[in-house]
Amino acid sequence: MTKYHGLGVLCLMLVASHAAAYGGGDNSRSGSVVTCTKPRFTDFMPADKSEVAPGTSFSFKASGNTHPETIKVSVKGVPAVIEVGPKNPGTSVVVHGTLPAELKDTYAKILIEAQSNCKGSGSWLVKITQ
Repeated sequence: MTKYHGLGVLCLMLVASHAAAYGGGDNSRSGSVVTCTKPRFTDFMPADKSEVAPGTSFSFKASGNTHPETIKVSVKGVPAVIEVGPKNPGTSVVVHGTLPAELKDTYAKILIEAQSNCKGSGSWLVKITQ
């Protein structure tokens, strides 16, 4: 019986080691769970689906968790020159820019991409007249 008892213990050890390799799936062993909090964008000016002239100024707010140096804006695929306002800890940051003057008589999506502890994006649509 002792031979079989030792063999049984060995089998249990192998099964236990394989189960531990898969983990619990909830990061309970590390003591912390990392969550993704994407940056949020609000207060779009001009408003969504507004009619504007070429070269019109635009602005929006990025949530307080956004890393300001990672904010990139494009208008209908054309990179926009932006100014990022100062950021106080825990508050939103205001971003200003200008629509490209060469875009006329078209709809244009203003696309924002930025980083916090993960990547996020936002957009709104304007109709550029003239």
